[in-house]
Amino acid sequence: MNTPSSPLPALLVTASLLAGCVAGPAPRNLAGSAWTPQQHPLHQEAPVLARPAGNPVLSCTAARPAGLDPAGFVPAAALADAPALLAPGDRLRLRIAGDDDLLSGVHVIGDDGSLAIAGLPRIAATGISAAELQRRLARTLVQAGMIRTAYTPVDLRLIETAGVSVAVSGAVFAAGIVRAGERASDDRIGQKEGTASGDANAGRTLATALRSAGGVRPDADVGQVYLVRGTQWTMVDFNAAVAGTATSSLAVAAGDRVIVPSTGCFRADLVRPTPITQPGIRVHMSNLSRSAGNNASAGVGRDTNNLPYGTRLLQGLVEMNCVGGSAMNASRRAVLISRNPINGQSVVIEREIEKMVRNADRDAVDPYLMPGDALACYDSRSMNFADAINLVSGAMAAVTPAVLISNAVRN
Repeated sequence: MNTPSSPLPALLVTASLLAGCVAGPAPRNLAGSAWTPQQHPLHQEAPVLARPAGNPVLSCTAARPAGLDPAGFVPAAALADAPALLAPGDRLRLRIAGDDDLLSGVHVIGDDGSLAIAGLPRIAATGISAAELQRRLARTLVQAGMIRTAYTPVDLRLIETAGVSVAVSGAVFAAGIVRAGERASDDRIGQKEGTASGDANAGRTLATALRSAGGVRPDADVGQVYLVRGTQWTMVDFNAAVAGTATSSLAVAAGDRVIVPSTGCFRADLVRPTPITQPGIRVHMSNLSRSAGNNASAGVGRDTNNLPYGTRLLQGLVEMNCVGGSAMNASRRAVLISRNPINGQSVVIEREIEKMVRNADRDAVDPYLMPGDALACYDSRSMNFADAINLVSGAMAAVTPAVLISNAVRN
């Protein structure tokens, strides 16, 4: 009579093999995909995009973009002191002496950039000041025989500025055509048709245009932001605005182009809310570890996905309830999925959470979260081993009755 051997050794061996399989290899990335100093693999040198020694503002500068004629340079102060330029959607109040509201009233510059007044040909109004438009309108009225220059004063006043379309390119997170100074219907003073003249649109500025384009990236040369207007261009230094020692209120006009050069350096002081960066970012989260069976029970919802700009990986993991728990599952792993905005390559970073919590050099391997990043948590190897044992024991429990029945039939 043979005594059946204990299945425990075989069970442990099989579970160990399975646990090793489910742990997974380290993520592989293409060369040059990492673009922040904290994304480099452990025990390896940081990528080229690390911040240089010394003053980063002076050491990290970019060359002037190609295609800008030096003869077209205009100091930023000159553009700031120039009269505001009209744009489609701007509202103006026209008053003509002796007119019984036939021509006088509130007029809006059309989408084609012209001012249309009944009985007159359209007048080009975009890209000029209200004073210049008034002179053009007076000449048109004289030519049409509607007024006499010497005796009929014409008064044209701006009462509301609309948003403008600006093209933003370079080291921003969402390059493209953006709207600067757009207003909600409730905030439009022109709808009330009051007696006020003049308007201050705080959103129709260069800083707003940069925020509307997703904000500048950490590799942006904020000391040399280029604003191109027709054949003229200027350069704006935002370093003082980033430091909080000065403001920049340079207004933008319809059709302006904004170019933000990349320095190839990572400036950590740009990874926070500033006048030219976003106050918050949206990230994607998945926490399906043993401490939480699904994202809902893990507290991963709309509010947790929206984080302040400047949040690091470890802070994001705490936000999604992936740090802490039982000692057996404390050493879980986290994966950060990001994309290099310079070359478009994706990068996947794996970190052991408990090591980041315990080690003093955590800042060197704790990446900043960027817009659109994704986070995922994995159970520790101990929990993988426990799951493997449950899998093998469950399989053996299912097979045992069949073996017993087969033996009984043979006997």
